[in-house]
Amino acid sequence: MTETDKQASSRSARLYQRALAVMPGGCSRNTVLRRPHPLYAAHGEGCYLTDIEGVTRIDFANNMASLIHGHAPPEIVDAVTEQLHRGTGYTMATEAEILFAEHMCNRAPAFKKIRFVNSGTEAIMSAVKASRAFTGRAKIAKVEGAYHGQYDYAEVSQNPGPTNWGALDSPSSVPVAYGTPASALDDVVIIPFNDPDRAIAILEQHAKHLACVLVDLMPHRVGLISAEPEFVTRLRQWTRSNDVLLVCDEVITFRCDYGGAQASYDIEPDLTAMGKMIGGGFPVGALAGSDAVMSVMDPLADKILFPHSGTFSANPVTMTAGRIAMELFDQAAIDRLNDLGEKARGAIEEAIRAADVPACVTGTASMFRIHMKPNPPRNYREAYDVANEDILRREFLDYALANGILLVGTCTGMLSTAMTGKEIDRLAEVVEGAFRKIGPALSVKSHVDKTRSSL
Repeated sequence: MTETDKQASSRSARLYQRALAVMPGGCSRNTVLRRPHPLYAAHGEGCYLTDIEGVTRIDFANNMASLIHGHAPPEIVDAVTEQLHRGTGYTMATEAEILFAEHMCNRAPAFKKIRFVNSGTEAIMSAVKASRAFTGRAKIAKVEGAYHGQYDYAEVSQNPGPTNWGALDSPSSVPVAYGTPASALDDVVIIPFNDPDRAIAILEQHAKHLACVLVDLMPHRVGLISAEPEFVTRLRQWTRSNDVLLVCDEVITFRCDYGGAQASYDIEPDLTAMGKMIGGGFPVGALAGSDAVMSVMDPLADKILFPHSGTFSANPVTMTAGRIAMELFDQAAIDRLNDLGEKARGAIEEAIRAADVPACVTGTASMFRIHMKPNPPRNYREAYDVANEDILRREFLDYALANGILLVGTCTGMLSTAMTGKEIDRLAEVVEGAFRKIGPALSVKSHVDKTRSSL
């Protein structure tokens, strides 16, 4: 039986056929799709994930960066199990919510008040609505290529290309979903990443109409590159001078430090949206910020500017899991994990040199992203896939998967505290093997790119 025949007759293949009959594309999350069918999980433990075919892999995807402590950490399992016996949600407040809120507000100077929701998308949506309520303005500004969830406004220009992204001095507002209202596009201003002069010039044109500037300090889809200090400082100065709010999307980057990625910059954003890892493996989102801005959500105010609620917001299961996860993610755990991340990026760089391929790695703290191009990008347009980079990336991912390494589909990895140097060493071996396999094609692509750029 050939490998293709084996895949076609596997349990996963049969499950996928059932899934296609009841779900568009056979799933509710596009991120789990792969050819010829998704892999179906059986169980996870620590940093290892086993599929229903019995294959175990080191999990560098960690459910899209949401599992900071890996799979089924005992402390969280025990606390959640105890809560489950008491109930999963009530039409009553819980002390679990207060305990988690107190912990989170102690992690960052900018967190004076906090409210919990159920996803990063919902946190961003709430941040935009709170900004509009506070300023009385409708427009928002965001970085080209940055992913901020599925809200109509936040997703604009999430994936533009050369045919529609417009001039660098005036990037176009490009829809993601067909049928996006033109009014939504009109209310979103696009700025380039790590280009403060151009960004400020664009913002100046819309100053009287902007509610907020939304920025991810290390946007994944822009290339998993850190915002340069001057870029962030200039945005903070401009927003203050123009009574516009600065909103930080830390849905992914809060893992970078005890107070999130913002702790590495000399700023205090007006609002911060969070999600993923702060939920301890359960659906979560949060919005934190200054007393003044967060007061728009205060239902006890004489005039409620932003009525806000949600059936599952701050449910005691998530609040319990999240608090335990964040208490475990103390400074010692962060330092150890970030050191491991530095080791991973160094090992990948060494694998690139050993395989002698035109590739590079970006990232910081406990994250990395591998690029099928020789030089690290500084913005979305430089990170954009050219030639056959997407094909090479899929071949790289297939090799990694076949050799026991699970990565995010952009060749990105997010570490968990369950990992040790052993897993990083194995990662390095597989990365080198993958590059040796695709190296000839990658080198040809690089030569073609150089030739085209010289014409």
